[in-house]
Amino acid sequence: MTRVARALAGILAAALLVAAAAPGHAFSVTDAKGKVHRLADYRGKWVLVNFWATWCPPCLDEIPDLVALSESRRDLVVIGIAMDYLDRQTVLQFADQMFISYPIVFGDQALAAQFGKISGLPTTYLYGPDGRVAVSHVGPVTRESIERYIGERTPKRKDRGAEAR
Repeated sequence: MTRVARALAGILAAALLVAAAAPGHAFSVTDAKGKVHRLADYRGKWVLVNFWATWCPPCLDEIPDLVALSESRRDLVVIGIAMDYLDRQTVLQFADQMFISYPIVFGDQALAAQFGKISGLPTTYLYGPDGRVAVSHVGPVTRESIERYIGERTPKRKDRGAEAR
């Protein structure tokens, strides 16, 4: 192996170690009401973490779907992380106007670093019941797309009524 090849192999090995230890596999955030949310607390549930801003049109478009998901699914927790805001009161007033019922966290770059690079808004991280990042997405998500994704990865229960027949 040449020196260049060894150097490239070393760089690749280091990159793989960094990727394996990448942020986003565990987080701890405090919402606007003072409640701490840790990924470990939601073991066995899907956790959707959505980075958004009040000035972001695609963010606003997806909020009703996130509210609907939060209110209709017991197997899913939604946490909204407000980014790039002028003051917290404006974010809270906005959340009230949009009928946001899920927890709101005031975010910044240091908080976002727990999850990974936020290259645009909205950005969504969906964690599986095992606590691992199942998927991340830059751009708006819909209720339908999240439910389809979860449905495709959730074992189907047998119809007990059919077994009794």
